Parts: sequence; structure tokens; C-alpha cells
Amino acid sequence: MAFHDVRFPDDISRRARGGPERRTQIVELASGLEERNASWADSRRRYDVAYGIRRADDLAAVVAFFEARNGRLYGFRFKDWADYKSCLPSQTPSATDQVIGTGDGATTAFQLAKAYASGAQSWTRAIRKPVAGTVRVALDGFEQADGWTVDTGTGVVTFDVPPGAGVTISAGFEFDVPVRFESDALDVTLDVERLGSIASIPLVEVRE
Repeated sequence: MAFHDVRFPDDISRRARGGPERRTQIVELASGLEERNASWADSRRRYDVAYGIRRADDLAAVVAFFEARNGRLYGFRFKDWADYKSCLPSQTPSATDQVIGTGDGATTAFQLAKAYASGAQSWTRAIRKPVAGTVRVALDGFEQADGWTVDTGTGVVTFDVPPGAGVTISAGFEFDVPVRFESDALDVTLDVERLGSIASIPLVEVRE
């Protein structure tokens, strides 16, 4: 996948709008009952960053970022300020936030993930763009200062020695969303004071 490992400007993304999207097929039967089927196993996130542009300098930064990505061609990192931690927004990530696997004495690589639970139901999201320097790892609840590495491009944690059978592997982290521009054009409007604006700048999550 064509991807630039750079993050969209934080001061603009902080005021963006957006969130997860799912695709569900709904068929209404003659009886009035419904049949519902999920077309996607995982959600996909969409954002509109036009709401973050407050100054002419913000507009210039977005145009430069767009041009450097060649429009839709290259993906990039985006900080979703509503959901960028392995823990609650008010907390600091800890090594025991998310269970990412169980040791079997042979496997050394484990994918970072975040679970979303409500009642008895939950959905697990693979985290593929952790933020460098934020990942913490624990084995059976004990944080490991070394003996492992993380690939910030894939979100895979690799241990030097395979965790023993039955050992719970957990992690805490901050993460970005891999996205791209959804359009190859920016429709910029300049008013009489030469202050620019863009009605909409949609971004869409890219899947690997």
C-alpha cells in the first residue's frame, strides 16, 4: 500500500468531525419484519477536516499536505482525538490495558488490538499504526521493559523469546488511523479579505 508515515496536522485534526462507519444490508419483508446482514466485518472511519480550518495559514497547511500526498494516492496518519488510546480518554495508557494474545511457547509475534465492549457483546479492532514511544507491554500483568520490539508500521509486537504457554500478553499504547484523502480535488473559496475556506475535506480510513 502506498503510504507516507507522516501525521496530518494535529491542530487541524483536533476540530475535525467523523467517526466509525459500518455497512449493513436491511431487507424489509412483506410481513413488515426485517432481515439484517452485515456487509463488513469491521468498521471503517471517515472524517471531515474542513471544520478544523480557522485561519489562512491552516488552509495553506492543508493544501501543502494534500499536494505532498498527491491527492488520494498516498495514505497518511491521522489522530482521531475522540479515540486514540488503549484506555479511556481521561486515563494514561498502561501495559495491562488490552489483552493481545496468550503465549503458547512458540509464537513470538502478536498484533496490537483494542476491544470495544458493551454488555455481553464486543468487537476487536486491529491497531496497525501505534505511535512511536507510547507502546507498553506486560506478561501476566508484569510490565516488560525490554525483550520485545514493536513495528510502528504494522502494530506487531515481537518478543525475543516466545512467551510461555498460558501467559497473558497485554499492551497499552496511543495510535493513529491510516487514512487517505477521499477526493483528488480541493475546492477552495477565497473571500474579499483573501481568507480561504474549503466546504469539505473528507478523509477515509484505508484498509491493509
